[in-house]
Amino acid sequence: MARDTSPQCKQCRREGQKLFLKGERCFTDKCGVERRSYPPGEHGRGRLRQSEYRLQLREKQKTRRYYQVLEKQFRAYYEKASRQDGVTGENLLRLLESRLDNVLVRLGFAASRRQARQLINHGHWMVNGRRVDIPSYQVRPEDIISIKPSSSATETVQRATELVSTVPAWLQADHDALTAKVLRYPERSEISAPVQEQLIVELYSK
Repeated sequence: MARDTSPQCKQCRREGQKLFLKGERCFTDKCGVERRSYPPGEHGRGRLRQSEYRLQLREKQKTRRYYQVLEKQFRAYYEKASRQDGVTGENLLRLLESRLDNVLVRLGFAASRRQARQLINHGHWMVNGRRVDIPSYQVRPEDIISIKPSSSATETVQRATELVSTVPAWLQADHDALTAKVLRYPERSEISAPVQEQLIVELYSK
């Protein structure tokens, strides 16, 4: 399975904002953006020339890093979104939000997407009673998500639930039983990702 192993704090610094890639650490003074709010590298403090293309590219990179998706997979999501009815940008975000690893973060069952991916890969989660070990698995309305009864990660998941204050309206969670239900697909107003999807559409439309 291909994955991005580059330093996560540097990714946040490159985009100039917190992407919450390291879970609990992002809420402390140890956060890379809090300690060094300029981009990484030798020329991080230099003046950057702004251009329309640069804004579009940075938005695409930020979204890709936020959802922890590699370039080829992100492009595939965009092409799938462009074939669906409706607004392409909103379709793209809906596909990304419906990934199982992202859903676990939204539910509060994982502190970060990297942690969610690890828990899924190790077979700790089930969807509709069947074990799912694919982080990109697309959840659907009425799906029931639950932790494997014999899972050794129960304590880790319970600690992660302490970091979330609210669960999106399109999801329903029981933090005591560690189960959840997907009520429907999210509306754009319910997606809290720091993304301007129109810039991504403009970039890929060139």
